[in-house]
Amino acid sequence: MFKFNAPDLTQYPPRSPRTRLGGIAHLPRLIDKARAHVAGKNGEYHYDCGMDQHFWAFTGIKAKDFLKPVRAGKSDSELLAYLLKHMKPRRTQAEIVQWSGWFEGRAPTATEGREFFNSVHAKTAPKREDISTWFELLELDDFVSFGGRP
Repeated sequence: MFKFNAPDLTQYPPRSPRTRLGGIAHLPRLIDKARAHVAGKNGEYHYDCGMDQHFWAFTGIKAKDFLKPVRAGKSDSELLAYLLKHMKPRRTQAEIVQWSGWFEGRAPTATEGREFFNSVHAKTAPKREDISTWFELLELDDFVSFGGRP
């Protein structure tokens, strides 16, 4: 069986959280982080971080359970099939689209989250006034962390 290589997240970032698989935001990024985690090539990226935990809450899948098909070398489409089969509760395509839109537009709310968001923003690109969502911050941080100019 073909095993998919893990991305080396010390050399380049995972896919954007905006990238969707099966209409599900964050899933391709999560797959990249899971594969890198299993291979020990995750660098500064954390599998099962707070952002990932929002994903698990929506899908009803446990992070440790998702690693089983990842370790087995499943492809993106096979991981999507696993996710759709094990999702609890089952989600309609309309629910997936609605949740993905909400997740993409999500901004920090709690004081601790805003403080973290603002500290990363200030460190990464303090003059950028267009960064207001978590996805925007992640993309900016990925870009700057690998040599891009803010």
